[in-house]
Amino acid sequence: MNGSLLETIRPEGMTRRQFIKSVIATGVVSSSGLLYSGPAGAAPKTSPGAVERLITLNVNGQQRRVDVMPQETLAQTLRGKLGLTGLKIGCDRGECGACTVLIGNVPQYSCSILTQSVRGKNVLTIEGLARSDGKLHPLQQGVLDEQGFQCGYCAPGFLMSTLGYLKTNPNPTRQELAHGVSGNLCRCQDYDKILTALMRGAEYMRKG
Repeated sequence: MNGSLLETIRPEGMTRRQFIKSVIATGVVSSSGLLYSGPAGAAPKTSPGAVERLITLNVNGQQRRVDVMPQETLAQTLRGKLGLTGLKIGCDRGECGACTVLIGNVPQYSCSILTQSVRGKNVLTIEGLARSDGKLHPLQQGVLDEQGFQCGYCAPGFLMSTLGYLKTNPNPTRQELAHGVSGNLCRCQDYDKILTALMRGAEYMRKG
């Protein structure tokens, strides 16, 4: 540390050696920046281009305030900070679809989207499907009735992708639905049973 700078910020009554030891112990000063020297109680000014970390997200119809790092993915925020662990992280590189959520009714891989980019948009996760009285969404009921998944790890992603697809094509053929959810992978590979369950859920949705 520059000697003149050290003398400027060292408190009175503290020796140079004591001050250096306190800096090392607390990490108050680092090579990345200097101590903020503004009015007492005032926050440092945000530098140009800086990203606000404390943001509000609209998740499952609720406004949620959360502290988000600039490089943080939506999957990390939803699972790690908002406790929405129904969302699963599989490959974490936008290939398997386990982390699929709806953003403005469009299916998206949440592991490949920065949380900062969804401010002001409606985010829907698997937790937002069931009604407040506990009644399952028709898609969930269809999967339950047909027992469409084995381990179930990929199920939330398939359900969210299906819901997004049905918003554009509410009465698909089996082949059309298979194409609509083709971005989702199942490691148990029981795709025939999954499609049967999803088709049943789509039928329930049409019946209301």
